[in-house]
Amino acid sequence: MPIVHAHILAGRSPEQKQAFARAVTEAATAHLGVPASAVRVLVHEIPPAQWFTAGEPKSPPASTG
Repeated sequence: MPIVHAHILAGRSPEQKQAFARAVTEAATAHLGVPASAVRVLVHEIPPAQWFTAGEPKSPPASTG
């Protein structure tokens, strides 16, 4: 049973995430030869303030004051 973990930046709509999960499932069935019912797709949403590129957050952390 393939289990696919996708870490994505938070903020996408439920429809976008479902379309992504369907596309990943289709890719797994086509390339791994497994039935769609065996594929698991886990979406981990990361808040922009917790997503860093080159040491810089995608968005500044919320101010505390």
